[in-house]
This record gives sequence, C-alpha cells and structure tokens, in this order.
Amino acid sequence: MGTALTSHSAVMIEQSEHWCQAFHDWSCGAIAVRDLVTREPLAVLNISSWRKGLPLSARRWLEKSAAHTQNSLRKRAQDSGSELLAAYADARGQSTRPLVAVDPAGAVVIADDVASVMLGVPANMPAVDPVVRWTPQLPSLIHAARYATKQATSDPGWTGSTQIFTSLADQPSLIGIRPVFLHGYLIGHLISFGASDDEQFPQTEIGAVMPGKARRIVALREENRMVLLGTAEVAVAESDGSQVWLHTDEGRLPAALSGLDKLETDLADTGGFLRVHRQYLVNLSRVREVERHDKGELLLVMDDPENTMIPVSRRNTAAVRRALNI
Repeated sequence: MGTALTSHSAVMIEQSEHWCQAFHDWSCGAIAVRDLVTREPLAVLNISSWRKGLPLSARRWLEKSAAHTQNSLRKRAQDSGSELLAAYADARGQSTRPLVAVDPAGAVVIADDVASVMLGVPANMPAVDPVVRWTPQLPSLIHAARYATKQATSDPGWTGSTQIFTSLADQPSLIGIRPVFLHGYLIGHLISFGASDDEQFPQTEIGAVMPGKARRIVALREENRMVLLGTAEVAVAESDGSQVWLHTDEGRLPAALSGLDKLETDLADTGGFLRVHRQYLVNLSRVREVERHDKGELLLVMDDPENTMIPVSRRNTAAVRRALNI
C-alpha cells in the first residue's frame, strides 16, 4: 500500500519481492484513489493472498474499482467547478479589478481579460472539468493559492493578500485571496489584483522555491523499480495519452505518475519548467538551440543525448520568448 501511494497505477508485488521478509508469504496488489483536483491520495484499495499468487484478473479489478470511485469524485469536482464559476460571476459584478478563480491546487477555472494575460491562460473560458483546467504561468500565484488552501482548511474565515511579480510590470502586484466554500468544503479561491484590506502574508510564507532547488521526479525502470531523478536530469516530459515519458540522460523513461498536467503542477514552483505545447513540458535550462521558421514558429533543440526537437505551439510562443529572453 505504501508503494501504491507513490504510484499512479496499480502495483503488484509477489511474495519474495516484498522488501520486508516477514511478508514473503503474501502476494499483494494495491492502487491509490486520488483527489481529481489536488491529485493527492485519498485511500488505497488492496488485495492480499496468503502463500499463493494473485489471479491475473486482480490488477484489472483494482484499476476498474479505482476508476469507478474516481468517476464519482470527478462529478463532485465538476459540481465544485460550477459553484466556483457562480462565485466568480457574483464577484465580477461587484468589482472592476482583474479577477481569476482557481481551484485548491492553483489551477485556473476562469480568468477575465486582464488576469488571463498576466497568467498566460485563455480569457473567459470556463474549465469546470478538473482534467482540463489551465495551469497559470506564474509559479508564485500557484504558491499563494496552495498557501491559502492550507490556511483556509484550518481556518474557514481566513482571507489574505500578498505580492507577486507578473510579466506586465517591474514592480510586484498586490493580490487579494478569498476562499470559496460549498457545504463547508473548500472548492477554490477568488484572486483579485489590486489593493486589499485582507491579512497580508509575506512572500517567503507561500513556499517560494528558487529555480534549481533540489527536487525529485520519479520514473519507472521496471514495474516495481523506481528511479529518483533530479530535475536537472530531465530535459523534456512528453505526454502520450495518460502516459508521461521523460527524456533523460539515461534515455526515455516512463514517469510514475499519469498526466502531464499533474507533473506541470508539481514542478511549477521550481520555476525551471515551462509547458510549450499540449504534449510537451521542457526544462528551460536544457534548451540548447532555438530554430525560428518562416511563419514565426519556434522549435526547441534540447541538450539530451538525442538532441530532441520540441515544437512550440502558437499560444505558448510569447511565453517561451519571455522565458528564454529572445
């Protein structure tokens, strides 16, 4: 069960494969059920068999059971997204300040015209479904949202404000954060740009991480063997459906987690990774060359052993130019 908590797929361990010798009489299978918004594990489903292997159908049963449970959680998350949209619409009618609604993990549900430019996300495009929400290109805003989630979970009456830097100004912008609840359950935050009378918390409290700070990305060498990679070892993360592939100095390895959006969110506070295409998340420090085509399209050449070439989508071109100072 402990191994399943770190994996985004079913884990099957036969008798002597257990690290603890006392469990060598057991064959076990487990899978984590995760929150669709935060991707944090909520529970683990486990099957154990005494002195014999599990049937081949056990893995499929675990996967189907977890998927069934998460479908119910997805419906709840969609309902929460709709309620957050309603709260946004109400606040939008009472203020002219730039406004964005984010979920507890900091993903954007909707942003107005001005806020969308600062965050690098589409304007006025609701993302109720948690799997299609936008990841803001401002790590500090994600930090602030997650800090607010922590504070509001322990104190439902909490509101706050802090300062963050955006690409539109040389000076930091003040943001105000107001948590939104549904039936006593935190569903997200409304974040406005401009003056605020809420309790201020310093930038150092929102978990800021300087680019290059040590972090681990978990890859799989074999089904039950994990590789712990430093962020500097990963040049590109590539999405292939729900599977994420990592381009590393050791070759192409499957990531332990599923979904590029989840990895992007996990690495947002490092400041070193940027989503350049719906299929690609790149390590900016591993970009070796930039090719510019006739119509302005950009192609990134990475410094991994294969010199992987990554296309930049039109919607991300401006963000890439800013990040690389070109």
